[in-house]
This record gives sequence, structure tokens and C-alpha cells, in this order.
Amino acid sequence: MAVIKQKDQRVGVFIDTANIYHSAKNLYHGKINFGQVVKDAVAGRSLIRAIAYVITTESGEEKGFFDALEKAGIETKTKNLQVFFGGAKKADWDVGIAIDAVKMAQKLDTIILMSGDGDYIPLVDYLKNTHGCQVEVVAFGKSASGKLIEVADDFLDLDENTRKYLITRPQRKGKHIPHQPQEEQA
Repeated sequence: MAVIKQKDQRVGVFIDTANIYHSAKNLYHGKINFGQVVKDAVAGRSLIRAIAYVITTESGEEKGFFDALEKAGIETKTKNLQVFFGGAKKADWDVGIAIDAVKMAQKLDTIILMSGDGDYIPLVDYLKNTHGCQVEVVAFGKSASGKLIEVADDFLDLDENTRKYLITRPQRKGKHIPHQPQEEQA
């Protein structure tokens, strides 16, 4: 995929935070450096908006993480975690991300979708074919939908540079040592 990235392209970044967070945690037992990923994905172009779609819990333990995102220049849109009878939990932003991307598409040349979720395939097709947007996907290739990667104009595989994109916990004798950073990094 040889995609042209011009400095004057207006870029919007839409971050499926739970998808990327859980991929980093499950694949690498690490946390994602969202600020670095956004910087590299935008690649010197004109960033109009970067939005992380996040979930709030009753405990509020995620506040430090939200503050770190905002320090990195990433807006947050929040939604409360839904807990159903029986303990089932739901924290889904797919429709909200899709609606925002469609609403902002006319003001953007490039839309960067930070997610590996194949549910976004129709959104990518729509943005490309209806609005003429260049659509780029950023995700961990190991856990991303192959079809999503295929329909995107460009793909940044976070697996290819985990040292740059992950904040990993130190390991000793094959076991993870709890790491409590002073401030959660975005």
C-alpha cells in the first residue's frame, strides 16, 4: 500500500481505546503509548482532532489515564460501563465512533481508525467511497481483522515496533512484577 501523506492533509484520529488497550495487554502484557502512536500515525500532517473513546467506572480508577491522554493532545469521550443483572458488563463505542467519523468526514482528508475490529469494515468502505476520505488503520496486526487491513488505504502495524509503542512491565525470572508508574502514560 503506497499511500501519499501530504503535510496539508486534514487528519482525524478515532481511537477505539478498549480494543487497542486489550490487544496490548493480551498480546504483550503492556500498556500502549497512545501519544506516540498518534504522533507516528499522523506523520506530520495537520491533525484536526484526535479522540479516544473511553469507559468510566464507578471506582474512577481510570482518571489518571484520561488525564494522560489529554496531556498528549487527545480528547476523550466517555461513557459509563454498563453492568447488567448477573454481572455481565458492556463497554462498546463502535456506533459512536462510526457516527463521529461520518459526521466529521466532510472536514477531513484522512481518517485514522485506531482499532483492529472487523466491525468497522462497512465504515471504512463508506468513508472511502462516499466521502472520498483516505482511511488508515492502526492496530496490532496479530489481533486485527485481515479484511479490515485489506480495505484500508494504509495500515500501521503496532506489532512491528513494540519497543516504541508499548510501555511494558519489567520482568524477573519469567514473572511479571507489578509496575506502578507515578503517572499513567497516554
